[in-house]
Amino acid sequence: MSAPLVIPCPHCNGLNRIPADRLGDSPKCGRCKQDVLLSTPFELSESNYAAQIKGDLPLLLDVWADWCGPCKSFAPTFEQAARQLAGRCRLAKLDSEANRNLAGQLGIRSIPSLILFRNGREVARQAGAFPLQSLLEWLRGQGV
Repeated sequence: MSAPLVIPCPHCNGLNRIPADRLGDSPKCGRCKQDVLLSTPFELSESNYAAQIKGDLPLLLDVWADWCGPCKSFAPTFEQAARQLAGRCRLAKLDSEANRNLAGQLGIRSIPSLILFRNGREVARQAGAFPLQSLLEWLRGQGV
């Protein structure tokens, strides 16, 4: 059995220790019994941000707004990336309009913006929407 990874539950923020070799087994949260790893992006907000950026799997955050055309056109690409990266990287979305304080704390100047977190720290940032292959290449360059 491999060393466990600590992964926050996207539903209840509970921390889960999951052996790396069991990530493909649809692990459930010990607290709320829901899936810990999703193949779709989950919503990040000011209330769950601090808990969700922690953990041993990288977290890719898409900062967007409902009125933003490029954000809307990028959404299907981000969904595809979530499916392809399940078990390697968690993907989340932050509505910058509903979470203005957090968007300000993150220094968001343009949207869409992507921020990659690893172990609670920002490790990379990219502004703009781009094709799936470019997104995956950028993430590979970041060690994802």
